[in-house]
Amino acid sequence: MASPGITQKAAFALGFLVYAGIACTGIACTGIACAQPATALSGNVRSTEEGLMEGVLVSAHRDGSNITVTVVSDTKGRYTFPTERLQPGHYSLAIRAVGYDLGGLSAADVAPNTSATADLTLRKTSDLSAQLTNAEWMESLPGNASQKQFLQSCTNCHSLHQPLFSTHTADEFVAVQERMAHYSAASSLLTPQPLVADRVTNQGEFLLEKRHDAIRKQAEYLAGVNLSKSETWGFPLKTFHRPTGRATHVVITEYDLAEPTRMPHDVVVAPDGTVWYDCFAEQILGKLDPKTGKTVEYTIPTLKPASPKGSLALRADAAGNIWVGMAYQAAVARFDPKTETFRVFPVPPELNKDYTQTTEVEPTHAQVDGKAWIEDSGTYSIYRLDIASGKYEVFQPFPIPSPNLYDITTDATNNVYFTVFGRGDIGRVDAKTGAVKTWPTPTPNSAPRRGALAGDGKLWFGEFHADKVGMFDTNTQGFSEWTPPTPWYFPYDVVADRNGDAWAGSMMADRVERLDPKSGTFTEYLLPRPTNMRRSFVDDTTTPVSFWVGSNHGASIVRLQPTD
Repeated sequence: MASPGITQKAAFALGFLVYAGIACTGIACTGIACAQPATALSGNVRSTEEGLMEGVLVSAHRDGSNITVTVVSDTKGRYTFPTERLQPGHYSLAIRAVGYDLGGLSAADVAPNTSATADLTLRKTSDLSAQLTNAEWMESLPGNASQKQFLQSCTNCHSLHQPLFSTHTADEFVAVQERMAHYSAASSLLTPQPLVADRVTNQGEFLLEKRHDAIRKQAEYLAGVNLSKSETWGFPLKTFHRPTGRATHVVITEYDLAEPTRMPHDVVVAPDGTVWYDCFAEQILGKLDPKTGKTVEYTIPTLKPASPKGSLALRADAAGNIWVGMAYQAAVARFDPKTETFRVFPVPPELNKDYTQTTEVEPTHAQVDGKAWIEDSGTYSIYRLDIASGKYEVFQPFPIPSPNLYDITTDATNNVYFTVFGRGDIGRVDAKTGAVKTWPTPTPNSAPRRGALAGDGKLWFGEFHADKVGMFDTNTQGFSEWTPPTPWYFPYDVVADRNGDAWAGSMMADRVERLDPKSGTFTEYLLPRPTNMRRSFVDDTTTPVSFWVGSNHGASIVRLQPTD
């Protein structure tokens, strides 16, 4: 369902640029030494409607660089780029403030040992629809939650702009949806990847008939809210609030990757500061130097050329090796950063089907017994790999057809915990006995998606259908749940930092949620452009901690650093 016009990424970049005069406020340096000013670039943000504006994201991009730095205006409408964040050079400026545009081009020259200023004036936008996030579209659309919730799935491969800007009739939508139902989830507008075979849980006449019925109902809804009957939407467009208070105390750095097809699903930071990323739709493992923005990419072997490409589940073992789940290539791979070589562990022939999908690999505690855990999303089975021999064991938590198992994470003794996305449970396989136990979440059918087990035994996860942040305490076997303040957030992944705060990302809202579980309060950090977030990662070695995530549809990596 392609939408007209330019891409979202280009639209935001082009639509939010304006000219502003630059004044040098620093004092010229003379003599041998000169102290660096604390501020490289600053200014005020105002509009006729609001005067000085809090919560406006201001982005600076230096010519020839793949790095964009963003800060947020404070309660007095002032934004400030610290000197250490901007190298000298010529910068284009952009903003994000829903409902507003800038009046023209904007640029600033940052010189050594000086502070530049650029005051920005905003005007009401002439095209609010181009600025809405997926979550704001969900809030705007008519109907109840049960009618609209299926739109979550659209954002796996593209934004809601595609169906809502389209002019498809219901019959045309059915044809499009039937086609897309046979694409791998590792697809995008640039990289559609047809499946070779459906998952076993989707096979059988009864299940296929139910899917066809659901597609027809969804198609009729979409044809009633898109542009097939009129040139504008028949409902008001609703927007969410801009950042305020603590949510403005942040610096966001975005690193553009080498090609627009890159889909960084998982991002992790190694102890030496190297940032590693995988690619959801290509056989690529990459590393990023966050100081320079330079990337180096390695080609993951292809085992099944006819099957969809791509990897996810990027994790490191105790020795510093990087592991990836090779998905439809029916294997997992271990990469040695020292030798820059891969060792591939294919599943055995009896498990290697057209629908085999080794999406998750968990080697974090493999040093305990020499074994890594793997999840197969083709059959919703859990495998255990003996790393020395390459032999696989099979654990089947539910009889086939099984509810959708999703993520896996291990404790210090290498027991594996798993999320039951197709229902609403947290499960565990005992590493010594092989016994399987499950615990239902307080909210039925909550669809726990991705999560991580912290050192204190608390397993944090996103309840995708319940729209909640969940926590399962493996010590007490009790649950806690929190609802993010942004409607239609649908947390994808949740991870705790060293202070006990929990961080969540979303495919819907372009906001990173930071939860203080003691007070139950959230801090919402808005990102500078549309960002489809999957795996979340917190670097605990920095002060304050740093949040990392891939922009899965934006071919970039995002680092969010709170300043408090």
